[in-house]
Amino acid sequence: MAGDSRAAANAATVLRTVLDHGPVARSGIAGLCGLSPAAVSRQTTGLLRAGLLRELSGPADGVGRPRIPLDLNTGAVGGPVAAGLHIGVPQSTFSLVDLRGRLLARRSFPHRDPRSPGLGRDIAAQLARFLSDSDTGRPLLGVGAALGGWVRPGGPDGAGGPDGAGGAADGPGAGVVVRHEALGWRDRPLAAELSRELGLPVSVDNHARAVAHAEILFGRPEARRSLVHLFIGNVVDAAFGIEGTVHQGPGAAAGDVAHLPVPGSDAPCACGRTGCLQATASDTALGAEAVRRGIVPDPSVPMLVDAAATGDPRADRLLRERARSVGRAAALLLDVFNPAVMVVTEWSSVLHDGYLDEIREAAAALARAPGDPGRIVPPHAGPAVLPGAAATVLLGPLFRDPSSLT
Repeated sequence: MAGDSRAAANAATVLRTVLDHGPVARSGIAGLCGLSPAAVSRQTTGLLRAGLLRELSGPADGVGRPRIPLDLNTGAVGGPVAAGLHIGVPQSTFSLVDLRGRLLARRSFPHRDPRSPGLGRDIAAQLARFLSDSDTGRPLLGVGAALGGWVRPGGPDGAGGPDGAGGAADGPGAGVVVRHEALGWRDRPLAAELSRELGLPVSVDNHARAVAHAEILFGRPEARRSLVHLFIGNVVDAAFGIEGTVHQGPGAAAGDVAHLPVPGSDAPCACGRTGCLQATASDTALGAEAVRRGIVPDPSVPMLVDAAATGDPRADRLLRERARSVGRAAALLLDVFNPAVMVVTEWSSVLHDGYLDEIREAAAALARAPGDPGRIVPPHAGPAVLPGAAATVLLGPLFRDPSSLT
């Protein structure tokens, strides 16, 4: 690379090094990332000027000439923030996070009618209100939005789209929800709509890929080698990453595992087959079964999890059944990809280790790929996984090219 491309790559290297090791002095950055001291000095000057880094008071370590430590600018005064929007079926969740992906503020917006033609405008209006109420004067970089279904990632006019393998980032068709069955959205230019309503840069991606990006950026180090992320909600999705890159595939259609067969399941699916993952283990299927069994009055997974937590054995039994189904599906993905880590976002196992153990045991009983069942883990952010991952849709491109949003 030459010219601006090399400068952008060097800036990204410095920023990622500070993310991983900060606070760290300039001399320490050079030793950690392999750039020359002169290159590190140039890039840190630019990153400080852009407000992405800050100098801390006092020497980093040692004696003699002071070595001023640098860290990401997460300060309450001047530290930039990113907004996150996760659009689910029952509700949307708004968030603000700092440059380390730490949650600063959060709010939920229940959907009265998920298929309402005016839902997008309502979400934008509520998000604008949240941003106004949460404003502390810190620079707002923009909005990252994540949702299920088939999404072509990116934003209007090149606004910070993630560049996964096998698919283009920004450009024609970027930031578009190609298909979201539960919301009734087809070919919807969501990034452009939100950007127009909010007056901010907006980037959109599928929520399974968003969580994978967040794990690579802020989570366990093994995730940067290779990971599979399995998302179990009203929409069932997956994402696959290797060497720090999340795969998109042609048309950004990778990750559709709704009709992955679940060994042992005979649940009828709308596709005409039986045993599909969506029909077996989705929140929609689980909620309907919980109502059918008389466990809860409404098809709500959080309500079901609460019932199990308060000692209802029927709720606990149903959640364990779902966990074992998820584990059997996970075993198939483990055999295909054999990743260093598999992240499973499934609400009961995010909140309670006992259900995660059920997933691990069911996967271990079926998988042929070698590996410790302990590599099946919940998302590093725990219950805040979706608000944080949504904001990472915006932050991810920033760490790959700090000039993209500054």
